Amino acid sequence: QYTRVWIPDPDEVWRSAEIIKDYKEGDKSLHLKLEDETLYEYPLDLQGNELPFLRNPDILVGENDLTALSYLHEPAVLHNLKVRFLESNHIYTYCGIVLVAINPYEQLPIYEQDVIYAYSGQNGGDMDPHIFAVAEEAYKQMARDEKNQSIIVSGESGAGKTVSAKYAMRFFATVGGSASETNIEAKVLASSPIMEAIGNAKTTRNDNSSRFGKYIQIGFDKRYHISGANMRTYLLEKSRVVFQAEDERNYHIFYQLCASASLPEFKDLGLTCAEDFFYTSQGGDTSIDGVDDADDFEKTRHAFTLLGVKESHQTAIFRIIAAILHLGNLEIQAGRDREFCSVLDKDEHLSNFCGLLGVEHSQMQHWLCHRKLITTAETYVKNMSVQQVVLAKHIYAQLFNWIVQHINKALHTTSKQHSFIGVLDIYGFFFFSVLKFLREKINYANEKLQQQFNSHVFKLEQEEYMKEGIPWTLIDFYDNQPCIDLIEAKLGILDLLDEECKVPKGTDQTWAQKLYDRHTCSHHFQKPRMSNTSFIILHFADKVEYQSEGFLEKNRDTVYEEQINILKASKYQMVADLFQDEKDAASTSSVGKGSSKISVRSARPVIKAANKEHKKTVGHQFRNSLNLLMETLNDTTPHYVRCIKPNDEKLPFKFDPKRAVQQLRACGVLETIHISAAGFPSRWSYHDFFNRYRVLMKKRDLSKNDKKQICQTLLKDLIKDLDKFQFGHTKIFFRAGQVAYLEKLRADKFRAATIMIQKTVRGWLQRVKYQRLREAAVIIQRHTRG
Repeated sequence: QYTRVWIPDPDEVWRSAEIIKDYKEGDKSLHLKLEDETLYEYPLDLQGNELPFLRNPDILVGENDLTALSYLHEPAVLHNLKVRFLESNHIYTYCGIVLVAINPYEQLPIYEQDVIYAYSGQNGGDMDPHIFAVAEEAYKQMARDEKNQSIIVSGESGAGKTVSAKYAMRFFATVGGSASETNIEAKVLASSPIMEAIGNAKTTRNDNSSRFGKYIQIGFDKRYHISGANMRTYLLEKSRVVFQAEDERNYHIFYQLCASASLPEFKDLGLTCAEDFFYTSQGGDTSIDGVDDADDFEKTRHAFTLLGVKESHQTAIFRIIAAILHLGNLEIQAGRDREFCSVLDKDEHLSNFCGLLGVEHSQMQHWLCHRKLITTAETYVKNMSVQQVVLAKHIYAQLFNWIVQHINKALHTTSKQHSFIGVLDIYGFFFFSVLKFLREKINYANEKLQQQFNSHVFKLEQEEYMKEGIPWTLIDFYDNQPCIDLIEAKLGILDLLDEECKVPKGTDQTWAQKLYDRHTCSHHFQKPRMSNTSFIILHFADKVEYQSEGFLEKNRDTVYEEQINILKASKYQMVADLFQDEKDAASTSSVGKGSSKISVRSARPVIKAANKEHKKTVGHQFRNSLNLLMETLNDTTPHYVRCIKPNDEKLPFKFDPKRAVQQLRACGVLETIHISAAGFPSRWSYHDFFNRYRVLMKKRDLSKNDKKQICQTLLKDLIKDLDKFQFGHTKIFFRAGQVAYLEKLRADKFRAATIMIQKTVRGWLQRVKYQRLREAAVIIQRHTRG
């Protein structure tokens, strides 16, 4: 049997081959035979002294835990996942403490109620890998160790994060059902359709993509029944409200409302089909195959009712959403130099917008196209380009936050919380060729999460060694702290961005120039050759280029105060409430809450002191909320689910190795492998090792009763280098490749025994044949002589 190796391949990433000629030191190439029987001469890098990765024995292929592989490296991981996914249709695989979940793109019958009960109360290693196994482990550790837990679900759009998080919550709702009549577990599950309606959208990668991150804390009482829940959200993609790329949609709620516009209660919204509105038709097709928006809208309304959102509040929510659609259809008359514009008096959509929000028509018409500038000497009004895009995004963001707050109120109970399990569902790493502001924040969050992941895996590894009494040697692994410092430290990227936002004439170009001047010497920062407005960050996952255009505007997130004051003065209580919490930098007029008319033109000569809270930029606010999230995660025991998207065509059980390996590199799975492989990656209990390799043991050793001693004696005889293994209290630890070596010895022993059996049986068959021939010959001779 030839030695099998993995060699790089442009299409399959890694390809299997057999070495057909012995390698001698100094050889410039390896003579290989590929799986299709073609011969191939593989050139070697003599200076780098790198040989191809060795392939694992067949006995280990298809293992449900990647760390059980003898050779731990990228091609072995990729091949094992591919075999399990395509040949066995197993979408879940462990990689140490990480559950790798591959999206099958079809419904599988593995999430029913009886499956939940099958996993409840079981040990993780006793059952096949599953999201329920991770949820059960978190629930069990919370009860056993009395420590809060977190399940961190990550992956790129379309990988199945939201579904995984939803199934984890369903597990907790089933096994931790509330003891009281509050029915809190049903409310926890009811929050999902609402959040999907207002926060999910169709993208080219996923028909139901979450365009925000969320951390849901499920609280438990002393008897570990659900006592309440709380949700935190991050990085809502506000730009989607006003712009969608080709083949993409706005948030589902817009289409659900348009599909139900003919209902009697929605007649006064002035809505027609989604194709008639600019904010819902930019992507082209407004429907999704297999999705009934009107039916989904009924589910959304039912969920609102279940969570106790009053009918009047629901009506107000739908009025605001309809108003945003009308705002997008305003006909703007632009001036010659595009520095000023105007809105027609008789614009039907402006009338609908103002009517639905309960604000004065003339005031909104004026302040959509003007802004007030205050200097130390005077206050004056200036014409400007229309700001309905910024206003639409701001209204939707405020509505989104209001809904989240009311969901949290509904999920809050008076019973005391003893402990909690948090489920984090957040965007994965972004690779696209040129990225902008929101993507930079997402990648920054992933850098922080990766650092937390690395340190936790490192700590667990250290604890395992200490528990087993194995000498701990420092393992060298990638630390991404320098990259995090580049982004968040003093005079880092975010700090310089905030400073540039304070400069009156600051621009994206001047900010980019300051980045070049300050960080060109950093190992994690590069300036592209052909651009003076882009910059490159070397993240843990890959090198990513960011386009600076729009960073300052999005970081300031400026909505003009005059427009906010008009909305505050709405005659509808809920609309006014949405904006009452807005902290104004310099209030220019006092507004009565509930009045339908307001004179915002009368400026005060005295400028009020600017509220410092208002001056916090988007980057600053996100940094604070991310640090708060990291503090919460660090105070819990984390469990990790890494979702992998197997192909970009959304085809069931199709595996694209290029896409899969790109995500494996980005999500930390290979870093787990690296940390594990640096020490003793393969671990066998003495009982399992004895049963597997007893064929290699001597008869006199097998007569002993102490299995631990028998195993130690065998290993010392077979592996002369004592550094290749260590004896723990309950397990044997092996360096990479040693289990494969033992498998080879075991196979050789079986082969020798097989040859002996074959030789003996063949000899016996020949003797029997000879004796029959001899007897026949003797009988013939006797008769002939007679």
